[in-house]
Amino acid sequence: MNSETSTQARRVSALHQRRDLKMARDAHAYVRGSTQKFYDWLESSQRNALPEGPRVWICGDAHVGNLGPIARCDQAIAVELRDLDQTVPGNPAHDLVRLALSLAMAARSSDLPGVVTARLVEELMAGYLEAFAEPNTVRPARDSAAVRFIVREALRRKWRHLHRERIGKKPKFPMGERFLPLDEDEHREVSTFLDKERVRQLVTRLQCRDDDAEIRVLDAAYWVKGCSSLGLWRCAALVEIVGQDRKSGGYSLLDIKEAVRPLAPAGAFQDLPNHEGERVVKGARALAPALGERMLAGTVAGHSVFVRELMPQDLKVELEMIDDVEARATARALARVVGVAHARQLDEVTRDRWRKDLEQSATRSLDAPSWLWSSVVDLIGIHERAYLEHCRRFALRDEKAREERVADGGR
Repeated sequence: MNSETSTQARRVSALHQRRDLKMARDAHAYVRGSTQKFYDWLESSQRNALPEGPRVWICGDAHVGNLGPIARCDQAIAVELRDLDQTVPGNPAHDLVRLALSLAMAARSSDLPGVVTARLVEELMAGYLEAFAEPNTVRPARDSAAVRFIVREALRRKWRHLHRERIGKKPKFPMGERFLPLDEDEHREVSTFLDKERVRQLVTRLQCRDDDAEIRVLDAAYWVKGCSSLGLWRCAALVEIVGQDRKSGGYSLLDIKEAVRPLAPAGAFQDLPNHEGERVVKGARALAPALGERMLAGTVAGHSVFVRELMPQDLKVELEMIDDVEARATARALARVVGVAHARQLDEVTRDRWRKDLEQSATRSLDAPSWLWSSVVDLIGIHERAYLEHCRRFALRDEKAREERVADGGR
């Protein structure tokens, strides 16, 4: 076993434990971290109940936390899908069901009555259909207070906010909870990768930076970030743009993340990349252009990776203790974002056909397709049972271990 392999092996156990405890915080957190459970359900007989929509690049994991404001290279803001690890050419109905499940669990975590879940499924479908009627017009912030708030936060943020949150005052990663040291081999591989011309072009692509500027790596560390990705190889790199004013972006924070085989079933696309990082980048450019234009793929320390620069404006939508009105407005707004991501990939005839198929599948008792409602109901039951069992296995065990340490005097 080489040094890089042994270093990663030592990390994995602790990171998996952290992931399991993070997923035990609440039922919605469990849904966000249990993508495998969703695709296990898709592989069951229930999958036959979903319509076969036109083949497009889908997110594959379209939960609430995977949407939010993204900064474009020209520093404008777009609300897009922001995590494309699971992206594949597939059935757009999968993204609809995944988002509906996430919204439903957020509503249940806020102690909202069951009728709200039915209403938000209706609003989700209405927002998605609006996007297909007007694929070149996306207005997510108009409906939802949660989305309006996060967009306002994104617009006010500067480079200093990102550096203070992620790094601190010194241009060096603080080792501890969030960052772990890389071994010598990993450091060398990261430095070699970041020395490539295409990485320099990625960093200098922002409108506020000189296209011909040089870059210099200041520090790199293993990044403990995310939930479902905990345990995969991930690195943060701090890069200085030589001669650039710091206030306008003299530093660049790069996220280098391992890309692995997706859980989402891919459609029959002949040009699907074999390199997993290239798959993620290609899907991002189709679904979320503002994000995709800031990404590239490569191989680091034997891992297929994709890299993107983190921007101060990149934030995610958070839903904590929402009310009835806000749940419905947010469902409509976020579904519109997903709808635009799907619709922009289709010609007008195919868009109209898919929209009419969805409109015609609404029922008398629910202004949404019956397959979407039945899928959400089924998945809520599956995930709530699985969540309780997850808490018994991991959170309860952790609590008992802490109680034993206290009884032993903290030893």
